[in-house]
Amino acid sequence: MPVHQITDPDDDRIADYRALTDVELRTRWEPPHGLFIAEGELVLRRALRAGYPARSYLVDAKRIDQLADLDTGDAPVYAATQDVLQRATGFHVHRGVLASFHRRPLPTAAEVLAAARRVVILEDVNNHTNLGAVFRGAAALGIDGVLLSPTCADPLYRRSVRVSMGEVFAVPYAKFSRWPDGLEQVREAGFTVLALTPAADALPIQRLSSAQRARAALLFGAEGPGLTGAAQSASDVRVRLPMRRGVDSLNVAAAAAVAFWELGRDDPPFGGE
Repeated sequence: MPVHQITDPDDDRIADYRALTDVELRTRWEPPHGLFIAEGELVLRRALRAGYPARSYLVDAKRIDQLADLDTGDAPVYAATQDVLQRATGFHVHRGVLASFHRRPLPTAAEVLAAARRVVILEDVNNHTNLGAVFRGAAALGIDGVLLSPTCADPLYRRSVRVSMGEVFAVPYAKFSRWPDGLEQVREAGFTVLALTPAADALPIQRLSSAQRARAALLFGAEGPGLTGAAQSASDVRVRLPMRRGVDSLNVAAAAAVAFWELGRDDPPFGGE
């Protein structure tokens, strides 16, 4: 595996990795250029296993052996000291391994729905940490696909990928072009749209009927504002998680995990990856 040493943080060969902490810049740079950044060896390997083609690798020079078993193909491997890495990326790369990958075309919402028994739909979830955590919960707890409103954050942004531990590669996802009109497409595909809300008059989730559980599309809003009135009106059932001690709601990723578990609690047991 040929390794190219990088001594200048402004070297054009590692332009993909520049200013990784600048969300606005990365949002403008990554999707239009058809790339995303993976951080950490585990995440990198999961991206490769999912079939994403590597564009390049950037590694702490002291950790180059971590990639010794990889077939890196035509993707160059760059190595640098921690100081150069930090100056180029804008943060301490404590995992020591970064990689730039080519994106793949997204499936359509119809394709995700056709292959799913249970999905989660997110409205305006633009916090990358929450988004990544929802994907990790979805992968672990039996959700077959994720559908995003047009204003949701990018699941392949570095922080989302890292928080999901690479599970954004394991769960198919699509973005609606119109909202909340896309919910009608979900309903036409045979799903019951369940809008999660802390409202006291919503149905406790454990009281859903078998028919409502059979092909469920769980709908969640952003942290704080929750679901819009339009999204709730376009859903079939408003559902809540019963709370105690006066707590009115949970973090959206935590609430999603609870709801995923509740709907899948009677599923046959399954193993890990």
